[in-house]
Amino acid sequence: MQNLPGPLKAVVDQLSSLPGIGPKSALRIALTLLKMPREKAGGVGQSIIDLRENLCLCEECACLAESSPCAICADPGRDEHQLCLVPEWDALLAMEEMGIYKGRYLVLGGLLSPLDGVEPGHLEIERLRRHLSKGDISELVLALGATLDAESTASYIKNLVDTNYSGVEISRLAQGIPIGAEVKYMDKETLKQSLLHRQKV
Repeated sequence: MQNLPGPLKAVVDQLSSLPGIGPKSALRIALTLLKMPREKAGGVGQSIIDLRENLCLCEECACLAESSPCAICADPGRDEHQLCLVPEWDALLAMEEMGIYKGRYLVLGGLLSPLDGVEPGHLEIERLRRHLSKGDISELVLALGATLDAESTASYIKNLVDTNYSGVEISRLAQGIPIGAEVKYMDKETLKQSLLHRQKV
């Protein structure tokens, strides 16, 4: 990549600094932009600027939105007694696509990860405290995933709630065997979670 013309190298360097885009992919994207009509390439650039200018974090749930409060938080039909915690905004989108959950959300902005230096102060814990302090929430739904970081985050939040906020029930998304799978093909950890979180029938 050293022999690229200066302007092209500058774009490749910027693109390859994004997560999931390596130098080769960045070069392909840059060359595609270069081949576009000027107006279309300008539109791509302008949309990136607009992205920064026209989006904000919702003051209630910390999700990306065009205005604050966002459409979900402003919806009077939402159950204000349920609060679903998700690690990132894309998890909120996945939950919403199902069309089943009708409560409110809080985007934590990540998961606790001591090895990566992510501590409670890096997450939206204070915003969670403010929500819980209002006294409206009766159920906290943990939709954090099943990783070690998710488990440590869930444990931290459970301790926080149990210590400071009585009357708040904590639930989590069920874990275990996916639909269509057979027990004999499951790994030990999945089977363990399935047994621990078994349901009555």
